[in-house]
Amino acid sequence: MKKKAVISVTGRDNVGIIAKVSALCAECGANISDISQTVMKEYFAMIMLVEIDGLNLPFTEFVDKVRSLGIENGLEINAMHEDIFDSMHKI
Repeated sequence: MKKKAVISVTGRDNVGIIAKVSALCAECGANISDISQTVMKEYFAMIMLVEIDGLNLPFTEFVDKVRSLGIENGLEINAMHEDIFDSMHKI
């Protein structure tokens, strides 16, 4: 079974958000397996499911790079390992 992570992106909408996050994933070796995004008035929200078996850096560094991309672009971007995400959402 492939290891996965959930990436969430929120903030004011602007051109290129999906492209920037996708480019970072490709650069780091994360494969996007599913994506959902919406724009509500001027706000952007996206959730991506990425396969992380092919990462070319430790997962913790990937998380830091994702977060830094958000800061650079005035967005809140977080990456969470699927195991943690699943554990947090079990009832």
